[in-house]
Amino acid sequence: MAAPALTFVRRLCWRPLCQTRRARAVFTPAIHLHMTAAAMQVSQKDFEKAQEQLKLLKKDPGNETKLKLYALFKQATEGPCNSPKPGMLDFVKKAKWDAWNSLGNLSQDNARQKYAELVSSLVSAESDTQKKDASPEESRHDGYETIIVTTKNNITKIMFNRPDKKNAINRKMYREIIKALEEAGKDDSTIAVITGNGDYYSSGNDLNIFTNIQPGEVEKMTNDGAVLLKEFVGHFIDFPKPLIAVVNGPAVGICVTVLGLCDVVYASDRATFHTPFSQLGQSPEGCSSYLFPKIMGLAKANEMLLFNRKLTAAEACAQGLVTEVFPDRTFQKEVWARLEAYASLPKNSLAVSKQLLRSVEKEKLHAVNSKECEVLKKRWLSDEFVNAVLSFFQKKSKL
Repeated sequence: MAAPALTFVRRLCWRPLCQTRRARAVFTPAIHLHMTAAAMQVSQKDFEKAQEQLKLLKKDPGNETKLKLYALFKQATEGPCNSPKPGMLDFVKKAKWDAWNSLGNLSQDNARQKYAELVSSLVSAESDTQKKDASPEESRHDGYETIIVTTKNNITKIMFNRPDKKNAINRKMYREIIKALEEAGKDDSTIAVITGNGDYYSSGNDLNIFTNIQPGEVEKMTNDGAVLLKEFVGHFIDFPKPLIAVVNGPAVGICVTVLGLCDVVYASDRATFHTPFSQLGQSPEGCSSYLFPKIMGLAKANEMLLFNRKLTAAEACAQGLVTEVFPDRTFQKEVWARLEAYASLPKNSLAVSKQLLRSVEKEKLHAVNSKECEVLKKRWLSDEFVNAVLSFFQKKSKL
């Protein structure tokens, strides 16, 4: 069935509709005698003008619209559908016949009017699109301080924007990423992309959030942190569209673990992937305790999650965490050209397919996320964690 369907797409092209023979003279039915000759003449002129405007359109309006134009043209020039219904396997003729037949007893005058109105709307829409395309500026979303969110070419880009802090994630950044994912999931974009600004993709959690905490606030801080983390990871699990990570540099901690929840991961050859949980007295998060063994095998996942093994981009790709690695000098150019091609694919088809793939394990992923956050709460209250954080800042102060 694929070959006839492809033939349908190829044959239902733009030019045949534009070159269909012009309307022949028709007699005015008695029920239209109340219309003046001048009104009829104007309607016919508008109809002919619309046909000329149609030839000037540069953008293909799509098969559905072309079928409407075909049907209205036939109705306007020949009246209600009077040809026999084609066979089921003649996809092109059947689609045209169905579109024409669906107009029923619509009068030829009304068909001319609707045809002209439809062409006018296409011309107007194309003009608006050309004005938008003329601007090289991305549409920047307001209301963010720690990230930059833009939309262009059907792609919503969420960029970590604390380059002076190696894009370390603090509480505000967590909340802003959650908000950005919510908005990207509902906007008109086809795909969403996460990347970093500067040399780093992200250095993970900003450990400064664990400093200057009063003794009486520790338990509240851990509870609030676990709730925020659970919500953050939950948004990756539930994101309805294809979500692509463009890892431009070193990635650490939470920004590595949630890569398992992204649909595609592209990396520069200078990127590295590090999850130093035990080194910092913590435990895995981002569903990595479940997904990493599935992605790379238990032994390799243990090296990374238990023993702090840092992976190069090539190693991460070989183990399945990264989809493809690009030379850093051509990374941005190659990746964004590919992403723009992806974003031109049918939006709803991509979303439905993504949700179908994710639905199989969504309940399991939420359960893993909840368990990981519960374990982390206990780790954050442990002496091991406190000592590890103190050691981290002592080493940092000596640098």
